[in-house]
Amino acid sequence: MIGGLLTAIATSPRMQPTLFHGAIVLAVVLFLILLRRSGERAGRLAERLETTEKANDAQRQMLEAAARRPRDHHELAERLRMVSEA
Repeated sequence: MIGGLLTAIATSPRMQPTLFHGAIVLAVVLFLILLRRSGERAGRLAERLETTEKANDAQRQMLEAAARRPRDHHELAERLRMVSEA
């Protein structure tokens, strides 16, 4: 019953342009929704990348500071002597 009614509506000469335009509108709306979701996803990924870069930069700075520190107390004393002489 319902299937026959829907078939009659879909095959009606008046309804075919309306259904065609409705399908185009639906496709555009779905495309815009997909585009918005892609933008949100790209924003989250960009934020994650920025956070990772900040963490990597902080870790690099700590490693550079650790590389410059004296290895033992003899080297520390030598460095202090050089600073006091300057």
